[in-house]
Parts: sequence; structure tokens; C-alpha cells
Amino acid sequence: MNRTLALAFAMVVIFGVSVGALLYLMPAPHKPTDYLVTGAIGTLLCLVLLFFLLTKTAKGPGGKPGPEA
Repeated sequence: MNRTLALAFAMVVIFGVSVGALLYLMPAPHKPTDYLVTGAIGTLLCLVLLFFLLTKTAKGPGGKPGPEA
């Protein structure tokens, strides 16, 4: 599986799990703002994780590891 496809699939799964967990933990009558908040938190979590993974696995010029390696 391509690295990009695996990363995209992982982001979709993490988003779904985080939104599902947040909706499960919130009290039952959900308002539209509850869906907005859970979606925003899920998106933030996915973007932070994506940024972290891309900085840890980044390659410098010529395919060599970056300066942090």
C-alpha cells in the first residue's frame, strides 16, 4: 500500500473514531452545535497527528533524512 494512501486511510479512521467517541460521550439530545464541535475536534486531532507524522518522517534533499535524524 502506498504511504500516502495509508496515511489518508489512517486519518479517516482516526477522524471517525474520535467523532464517534465524542458523540457517544455527549448527552443524548444533540444540537447542531454539538456536531460542529465534534467535527472540529476530530479535524484538529487529525491535522495535529498528520503534522507530527510528516515532521518525524520527513526527508531532506536527495532523499536523505532531515537534520533532526
